[in-house]
Amino acid sequence: MLTMKEILLLFGENIYIQAFTIALCSLLLAKIIDWFITKIMLRLARRTNNQIDDEVISALHRPIIYSVSLSGFSIALGLLEIFPPFNFIAFGLIKTIIVLIWMAFGIRVNLLILDWMVQHPRRFRFVQAATKPLFDILAKVILIGGSIYFMLISWGVDVTAWLASAGILGIALGFAARDTLANLFAGVFILADSPYKIGDFIVLGGGQRGQVTRIGIRSTRILTRDDIEITVPNATISSSKIINESGGPHIKHRLRIPIGVAYGTDIDLVKQVLNQVSEEAINLDHVCKDPEPRIRFRSLGDSALLFELLCWIQAPEKRGRVQDYLNTALYKSLLEAKIEIPFPQLDLHIKNQGNN
Repeated sequence: MLTMKEILLLFGENIYIQAFTIALCSLLLAKIIDWFITKIMLRLARRTNNQIDDEVISALHRPIIYSVSLSGFSIALGLLEIFPPFNFIAFGLIKTIIVLIWMAFGIRVNLLILDWMVQHPRRFRFVQAATKPLFDILAKVILIGGSIYFMLISWGVDVTAWLASAGILGIALGFAARDTLANLFAGVFILADSPYKIGDFIVLGGGQRGQVTRIGIRSTRILTRDDIEITVPNATISSSKIINESGGPHIKHRLRIPIGVAYGTDIDLVKQVLNQVSEEAINLDHVCKDPEPRIRFRSLGDSALLFELLCWIQAPEKRGRVQDYLNTALYKSLLEAKIEIPFPQLDLHIKNQGNN
């Protein structure tokens, strides 16, 4: 098998002719690779359902062409051995240009992939519109940092001491910004795990209830029914119990309306009145027809017979208004049916013990 030196001797012993041959062959090889990418790979990619592979391949052919061409020129330049300092500078510049070309390619492809992931939130829960800047910045830091590392190596710079200093600085910054980092990672995990989403009604551990208006990298914002916005750090939310009233298979929310009537009341009459009120609420679209309202005789209380009306509403934010309607309608209906609504009573018996 012929070596590179023997192949070059086939074109003559003149090093200038050999260098020109290498440069010309690198251009031809770059042209062949360009044809292969644009004619074959791109045609195959267009047969898929995804647009992302077409865009990545379209962005790929230029960096490969430039890399192959510049690599051929560097080999030809090394063969000439014009002047050692000139060769060192030329090699450094060529390697730097190649690194910059691939860094620009990486940044462009990273943005294309992130945009595609944002368009498919169900498949990629980590990457959402709110977290896209985080991943974009993180990828750019890695790409730029790696590019600087390879450029320094291209110029013969020893980067060992630099890496050690960067590691110590990273540890110091990590301790200084541990709360910020905790909120940042918690925000990513919240978006990935999706315990709640924008528009959901949640109840915090402290009892605050409201609608999620924004899920950011550092915090979550909740708008209460008093139109007061609460900003909660993501690290606090991730480590506490959260009740999502909009979670589950649907956003319907069940109401429990307790009713107490006096002992001796006709139970069937009470259920009839409660059924009538619930049917009127359904006709007015206050409560859902499916699931249908239910009436339960819960217990024999200390001062009353305890019933409960169970019904579903379309969304949690309607709870206050529907509760007001049902309580008003139940009170009026019970009064019209002459059903007594007792109040708690306590009988006190005083026993008089005479002197023995």
